[in-house]
Amino acid sequence: MVDVAVIAGSQSDEAIVRKVCATLDEYGLSYEEKVISAHRDPELLVEYVKASDAKVFIGIAGMSAALPGVIASKTKRPVIGVPVAGKQMGGLDSLLSIVQMPKGVPVACVAVDGGENAAHLAARILGVA
Repeated sequence: MVDVAVIAGSQSDEAIVRKVCATLDEYGLSYEEKVISAHRDPELLVEYVKASDAKVFIGIAGMSAALPGVIASKTKRPVIGVPVAGKQMGGLDSLLSIVQMPKGVPVACVAVDGGENAAHLAARILGVA
């Protein structure tokens, strides 16, 4: 069983993934990294989430940032969204997309590019912080 599933929507989110993983390493938490786009490969994302034994999910996405919401729609486990800064709006578009989830599809949201805080929050959820 893995503690945290770290899912990025794009390979371009690698810098944020590294921040998350480095912080999870500090806590000694196990994790699995994946790059799966909610828009380009939604079936693969749903399949992965349903099959995963992760206790917490971290979804890292920019622009419309649908990834954390799609993850949350397919699991009852905690989901943390990390909005990624874009060229046009500095991440505000991503942040608003992540925090505006419908009732029953909760996603915790950290600061734009806040990978470290996503990992700290995952550790607190898991009770190791």
